[in-house]
Amino acid sequence: MKENAVLHIEANQLTYLHIPDNNWVGWLTLSLLLFVLSSPPASAGSKLPWHAIFPQASHISEFSGTPPTATAYRNDKEIGYLFRTIQIAPIPAYSGKPMDMLTGIDLQGNIVGIKVIEHHEPILLVGIPESTLDNFVQQYIGKHVNERIKVGAGTREGFVNVDAITGATVTVMVMNEAILRSARSVAISKGIIADTRISKRPAARVRSEYFEQTNWKELTGNGAIRRMLLSRADVDKAFEGTEAADIDRASPDEANDPFIDLYYAYLNAPTIGRNLLGESQYNWLMAELKPGEHAIALMANGIYSFKGSGYVRGGIFDRILIRQNERELSFRDLDYYRLSDVYAEGMPDFTELAIFILRKDKQLDPGMDWELELLVKRQTGPLDSAFSSFSSSYQIPPAYVEISEAVIEVTDAEEPIWRAVWRDRTFSIVVLVAGLLLLTTIMALQDWLVRFPKLIIYLRNGFLVYTLVFIGWYLLGQLSIVNVFTFTSALMHDFSWNTFLIDPTMFILWVFVAASLILWGRGVYCGWLCPFGALQKLVNEIARKFNVIQLQLPQIIHDRLWGIKYIILLALFGVSLESLATAERYAEIEPFKTAITLRFDRELPFVLYALGLVIVSVFNCKFYCKYICPLGAALAVPAKLSLVNWLRRRRECGNPCQTCAVECEIQAISDTGEIQINECHYCMDCQVTYWDDHKCPPLVVKRKRREHATTGRTKPAPISVQKSGSAPQQKVSIAEIEKDKP
Repeated sequence: MKENAVLHIEANQLTYLHIPDNNWVGWLTLSLLLFVLSSPPASAGSKLPWHAIFPQASHISEFSGTPPTATAYRNDKEIGYLFRTIQIAPIPAYSGKPMDMLTGIDLQGNIVGIKVIEHHEPILLVGIPESTLDNFVQQYIGKHVNERIKVGAGTREGFVNVDAITGATVTVMVMNEAILRSARSVAISKGIIADTRISKRPAARVRSEYFEQTNWKELTGNGAIRRMLLSRADVDKAFEGTEAADIDRASPDEANDPFIDLYYAYLNAPTIGRNLLGESQYNWLMAELKPGEHAIALMANGIYSFKGSGYVRGGIFDRILIRQNERELSFRDLDYYRLSDVYAEGMPDFTELAIFILRKDKQLDPGMDWELELLVKRQTGPLDSAFSSFSSSYQIPPAYVEISEAVIEVTDAEEPIWRAVWRDRTFSIVVLVAGLLLLTTIMALQDWLVRFPKLIIYLRNGFLVYTLVFIGWYLLGQLSIVNVFTFTSALMHDFSWNTFLIDPTMFILWVFVAASLILWGRGVYCGWLCPFGALQKLVNEIARKFNVIQLQLPQIIHDRLWGIKYIILLALFGVSLESLATAERYAEIEPFKTAITLRFDRELPFVLYALGLVIVSVFNCKFYCKYICPLGAALAVPAKLSLVNWLRRRRECGNPCQTCAVECEIQAISDTGEIQINECHYCMDCQVTYWDDHKCPPLVVKRKRREHATTGRTKPAPISVQKSGSAPQQKVSIAEIEKDKP
């Protein structure tokens, strides 16, 4: 080897380089290079905060295997396993992207720690502090992977509750699903728990040919008829430690009184159904049932009704359901039949009887165990309630069914999480859809409704209260410009409907808004369905009741200011193309998260900003909506495609008449009389004036002519027509207004 030569690594070949003895920089560089080359490569796991999950561990292995897992060691002893949820269960969250959580379980399958590595959730990036997220995942520590952990389960029997994060319910439900799916997958791969998802058998066949004459005592004795007996003390105990603990609490003398004494039975089996219902009633019921449908009888005494009074036509029974294989099977109004009488010998008298039908799509297997679940509700406030559920199992006597021995293979694919979310929110979905149907009816019948000014005022203000309280503060259904950016980003990358179906409230609202943009423009959402817009409008209505002065900007200034929201939209959209997370932070120009999602429970600067906008709306109706709102600007763009102009105008509008333009709170009517549909909030005030023959000048002319013809007056008095300008009114004679041609 040449003197003073060093090794040079290039293209995996060794060559010689000469460095003079007095070149200390060269020798230093060589030393550093050799040090780097001799150092062991850093493992991927070394960059992860695994010490926070296994503080007693000395080191971890590389992530490997299926599913990818790292083993944690204390010296040379295994103490648990680490995995990342994004590698095993990459479920898209509210942002459309999955969250990455480093999770650890011990050798027994207990969760020992969770650290959120990365997420893109808007509400968690700005609005909810990281400490709240840390507190949420801390709830999983010590829980076993096989437990039925559910967000918001409360005291429901059979479930382990974890509390949700207000304003981020959908996000934490996705987190819960990702954690549990990943943890169970790892636990199965390590042999900690058995894989129960491998196979299943076909549904059992009811032996319709098998019948024995029997009585009530024997049917209850062999389990064909089951009983759920709850005393008032049992129910009081279930609510202990909750806000509803002292509501409807029984006195000591009433503690042992029956709250409900409920019997239930499966009726398809002839030995049960015919003995209970009698021959004719049983034959009628079997004729009513279609193939694959099942009938359940419920019979009860006590102070609590299993039917309740809250269900309506088209609604569901929210106090009872059947649970089988972790599926909740609920009943609708069309699934209910009255049970007039029961004929089993020796049966007691009941005050409430009913037959409920499980339709074919419920896929009940009569040969498998199922549970009847009874939900008890206590009202704790105008919008808040506490719930507790009680369940009782049912297993049909083996002689009444024929169970197949065949085993069929099934995939281990998990049910999409959005389906479970939609099932859990059935009541909210029904009420939301009902509200949207009402709004559609109002829009369709607007030409008739606006002829009754007081009615349309009550309808609108009532609907705005519904929008603010139910859609906004209860459902957290405030649309945002962030939703638009998320959808746009999904279209440009990996689009999946699962991302948007995960929040039923937002999905239903956006579908309705998309349809309404084509039919009526942006005004239906901005004027009727936006919770923050409803808050501003209601505040302004209250202010007007107290005669608070209204400060409308001059039209020339207004016409220049409403363009600001389009500039804000373009700026945010440009930022979103570079970084969606950054755009979500700048989207805090929307006060929606503070005022609606978090109900003003936030840091002071955000609260002051939102309150400031509400206070401004006292003097200038919906100031934020007119000049700042980027969501309104985004909705105005596709509104250009609206197919029909439903808002009526007369040729006198604008010249000479300015009545509607002066009265428009949004200032969406130009001096020439045209309604600027991109700015209109569809309050329909101008339409009320259009049909008012005491207010609309052309109609006033017609009315006065009729009166003149009737009374024989030679010259009708001049009418008042509002002109734009400094003078509020000018007198214009009838001759100045041409004959009306709407």
